[in-house]
Order: sequence, then structure tokens, then C-alpha cells
Amino acid sequence: MSRDLKRTGAGRRAVAPSDLLPDLAAPLLAWYARHQRHLPWRGARDPYAIWVSEIMLQQTQVETVRPYYARWLAAFPTLAALAAAPPAAVLAVWEGLGYYSRARNLHRAAQQVAAEHGGALPRTVAGLRALPGIGRYTAGAIASMAFGVDAAVLDGNVKRVLARVFDLTVDVKSPAGEKQLWALAERLLPPGRAGDYNQALMDLGATLCLPRAPLCLLCPLRELCAAFANGTQHLRPVLPARRAQPERRQAAGVIRKGGRVLLAQRPADGLLGGLWAFPAVDVPAEASADEQAAALSELLRKEYGLTVTLGETPGPVLRHTFTHFRLVLHVYEGRWRAGRLAAGQAARRWVKVSELGDCAMGKTDRRVAQGLTGE
Repeated sequence: MSRDLKRTGAGRRAVAPSDLLPDLAAPLLAWYARHQRHLPWRGARDPYAIWVSEIMLQQTQVETVRPYYARWLAAFPTLAALAAAPPAAVLAVWEGLGYYSRARNLHRAAQQVAAEHGGALPRTVAGLRALPGIGRYTAGAIASMAFGVDAAVLDGNVKRVLARVFDLTVDVKSPAGEKQLWALAERLLPPGRAGDYNQALMDLGATLCLPRAPLCLLCPLRELCAAFANGTQHLRPVLPARRAQPERRQAAGVIRKGGRVLLAQRPADGLLGGLWAFPAVDVPAEASADEQAAALSELLRKEYGLTVTLGETPGPVLRHTFTHFRLVLHVYEGRWRAGRLAAGQAARRWVKVSELGDCAMGKTDRRVAQGLTGE
């Protein structure tokens, strides 16, 4: 590899990024042939299975995805089976994996492929990107792995590897950083080997080029890495400063009527869209228990047409962290007193406690449901 050199303090020579790009592919592919991770979707030749795995792996750890991937393919073994499935069944199989828009987009995309492409995924990056939920990275991953297209990828692992190899000082999440990294990813791509090369880069970032304490002495790119030569690997990649997450408080009601409890389906285009939830209302952080209960009673009266009696003592307080905020959920148990359930923008219904397991829910609502017993 050819590197430009520049003088730094006390006569120290530091490696600088060069316009003469190194050949990462040869050592990386040789390493990958010996050390690649054994993953259930690796080696798959079915484009549908590759697509499902890539969507599930978005912002989700490999070990978390493994059981969901097997469960999904058991329920929807083909693209046609997914396209024909009802939305509730899709969300039920996805429950617990989070970022539910991924499941809804998979379902919509499968229906689009069935209607417009004869049930076969498009084989080009442009064709894949026209489908719901498939962006530049996912299209490149599917095209290269399923169809052998010379398409680059750029996920968090790849960003980290490239930022260290070239000792980049740009914020990798900024528009300028993204542009520079995509350009590098595309220029470094070995023709005809994109699928293996992309997976090798991702494996390297996941197993050796770690966010903290990278295992540089085991890395096949050590001799090509400017950050390693400069001793700056722990400072790369450069990331934006973390913002403090806002906190959102809600009061939720477990409202009983006989052996049933009240559930409402979340709007399809909102947070956890399409999932079932216990009725809840936003409350100020400083609200007392009485004020929270009053707000919940008012919601149920105005929006649901119900008069309820809430317990004098608040129930559990549950906490859950979403991508952009932290939720603090105060749970109140109550009983229906009067009123007929009013229709809303999304479905509402009384559900037997024994049948709550059949309703797809987010994590906090599922925790509430799991603590209930029938009457």
C-alpha cells in the first residue's frame, strides 16, 4: 500500500490518507474465508430470505435476530406467503423485535412485488430501492449477496472500518461524512466479489474492529490502517455528541369488564403502529397520582365513551427506552361502570385476559399483560 506521509510534532511521521487507495479486498477476503461468522442466513440463495435477514438486522444485534429469523421463515416461508398474510399475523410474528415499521414495510413490499414483479424481487439496486423500507444500504446488500451485483454497502460496522483505515476526522454521521464514506466504499469494491467483500467488511467490524478496544493485532487490515499507524484507532470513527434523551410520561389503564380488558389498536402510521395497547394518556412529569388518574378517566370518558372507576392505589411504573425518548408508564387498574365503547380512528375492543397473548403488543404493554390474571 502506498501512503502519503507528513511530519508532525517532535519529528514524528504520521500516516495520512492517500488518493492511492489500498487493496483491501485481497487480505480481507482471505481472512473472511477462514473466519466468517456462521449465521443462519449466510449462504442463502433465496433472495427473499436474504431480504428478510437484512431488514431484521437493521439497528438490531445478530443474536437478537436469530430466533426471529427462524420464526418468520416458519410462518412465511415464501414471499407469496408473506404477501397473502393479514397484517395482524405479520405483527404477531415480529412482536418483540422492535422498530415495527420494518415489519409493515416488509409486508407492503411483498404485496407490491407480488402485484408488480410477478412475485420475484427486483435484481437491481434501483428496483430494490423502489420498494417500501429498502434504502441505499439494504438495496446494496441484497443486490450484492442475492444477485451478484457490484453494489457497495455502508452500515455502522463498515463506517467504523473505513474511518479507521483512512483515519478520517470527519463526523461519519454528517452529510459530508456519509458522502465521503460512500465514495470510498464504492471505489474499493472488488468487481465480481461484492457479496463476499461486503459481508467480510461487516464481519470485521462486528468481531475485530470493535467500537471500543479494537483487536488490531488480529486484524487482516492492520498494515493498511492509517489509524493504527497513527495510534488514533480509539478516536475513530468521529461521532456527533450524544444528546440527552427527553422523557415522556403516560398513565395507562387496565380497565376490566367481567373477564375482559380494554385494548386499543395504535394508529398504523404512528409509534408502534398497528399494535394493541392499553389506553394511555400523556401526563406532565410533575403530575400527582390523583392528577394522572383524573387525566386517564377524562380520556376514557371523552375518547372511549366510558365511565370507569380507577383503583385508589397506582399500579406498577414501567420504563422503556425508545430511539428518541424514554417512556415512563404509570399503570392504573380500573373497572367499567357505564357506557358503550365508542369507535375511534383505530380498532378498540374488550379482550379476554386469556386471549391477550394473541394480540401483538409493544414491550411495555406486553409486560402489563403478562402480569394480569383473569377474574
